[in-house]
Amino acid sequence: MDLGLRSKLALVTGSTAGIGWATAETLAREGASVIVNGRTPERVDAAIGRLRAALPQARVQGIAADVSTASGCRSVIEAFPELDILVNNMGIFAPKPFGEISDADWMHFFEANVLSGVRLARHYVEGMRARNWGRIVFVSSESALQIPAEMVHYGVTKTAQIAVARGLAETLAGTNVTVNSVLPGPTASEGVGRFVEELARSAGKDPGSIEREFFATARPSSIIQRFASTEEVAALIAYTCSAQASATTGAALRVDGGVVRAIA
Repeated sequence: MDLGLRSKLALVTGSTAGIGWATAETLAREGASVIVNGRTPERVDAAIGRLRAALPQARVQGIAADVSTASGCRSVIEAFPELDILVNNMGIFAPKPFGEISDADWMHFFEANVLSGVRLARHYVEGMRARNWGRIVFVSSESALQIPAEMVHYGVTKTAQIAVARGLAETLAGTNVTVNSVLPGPTASEGVGRFVEELARSAGKDPGSIEREFFATARPSSIIQRFASTEEVAALIAYTCSAQASATTGAALRVDGGVVRAIA
């Protein structure tokens, strides 16, 4: 299927690794011009190098900016005033008992996971509206629907992303600008891989055993009973960005391996 992205400019935040990098690669493979974003020039340059090695004809640019801050978002907007596609992928997570989550933790998670996307969407949506075409995707999580007890603050911010995406979509009724959220389940991203390896070392086990134990105890409702690959998640994000997805908006789209038991 041709996703109709050859003339489109796409920004994927937090795209030096994991789901973000896989999304940038998938969009570039479909012919979109892609802007890679990360916090440091070194990581951005490395990601661009990997992308060009995989796809020599890729049209790719980069910007080092911490979009979890207002100043970082301003830097991105100043460098790239107009976009066709915005993928709000950058996010943070950290397990922490509820009673130990401070006000500062709550504010940090909200600014990183919610306000980053709000700030960028608030700017880019006006140009999309004027041109009557655009795609905005918030990369949320199945944790938005099943708040994890081990990191309530993270789950709350992921729920907020769904609400923002739906609300923004409502403001664009009758246009060709769509806004959706995509909800990955447990995914074998760079951060998750490190976490599993650390657990395996501390427990004297192999990573495969840790993965099986995780799904047996922490996510027993998973149907696939494994971590999804970043490429599997990126495939749904890329489709949601496509010309073919023109009737999909205001939706929370799950690529969660069946973790969420609700059928709606």
